[in-house]
Order: sequence, then C-alpha cells, then structure tokens
Amino acid sequence: FLLQADEVSAWHKVDADEMWLWQAGGPLVLTIATPEGTEPGAVTLGPDLRAGHTLQGVVPAHHWQAAETLGAWTLVSCVVAPGFDFAGFELAPPDWRPKA
Repeated sequence: FLLQADEVSAWHKVDADEMWLWQAGGPLVLTIATPEGTEPGAVTLGPDLRAGHTLQGVVPAHHWQAAETLGAWTLVSCVVAPGFDFAGFELAPPDWRPKA
C-alpha cells in the first residue's frame, strides 16, 4: 500500500506475524512495541542500506505497530502469516502511545 507524507499507519496489532517489504519511494519508519504496549523500537525501511535502512521488517504476532514515511511517499507490501483476518485486528485509540 501507499503511505503519503500526510498519512500514517496508526497504532494497531494483529494476531499473526507481519512482514513489511519496502518497494519504492522514501524511507519508512516502522515502530514496534510489545504486546503490553511497552519498549517501543523502530526500524527504517528503505533503499539506502549504507544509511542503516533495511528492505524488510517483521512485526511479531500481537505486537503493536505504527508506520510513517520520511519522504513524500512510500510504497510497501505487507505479508501476514497465517493469513490476515479482521477478527484478529485491533486498532488503538487515536491518542494511544506505547510506554517507553
């Protein structure tokens, strides 16, 4: 899917492992927190491996995640295994943030 500069993938979690794959555009910051909503950490997906980017990132099942582009836009693919089902999806309240 495409994330533009004025958009984010809001905090949410799913009941399966999710792999994010950078495809094109600017780098993207994928932030991951524990199932309890603590210990947030981030990985930058993007094309510049020398700058510390990676082409893919994995969010373990039941972990909180959020993402935003660092450029004008980013195109990513997401692979969920076992398959995605909205019954296993939870969106955090709009003002929710993980605890450091």
